[in-house]
Amino acid sequence: MNDRLAPGAWVRHPARPDWGLGQVQSAVGARVTVNFEHAGKQLINTAVVTLEAVDLPDEN
Repeated sequence: MNDRLAPGAWVRHPARPDWGLGQVQSAVGARVTVNFEHAGKQLINTAVVTLEAVDLPDEN
């Protein structure tokens, strides 16, 4: 599995910017469940869609 898509990672869907930021909930093979700010939980097939990893600034 791509470490950038590990549970807890933050991502964006390149074709759906209106969904906002999403946090990866689970990743099994090419099936990644992401909880997006404005679209809720979505199952993404990463064989079809390449999610963009987002690095959030540290809050410390």
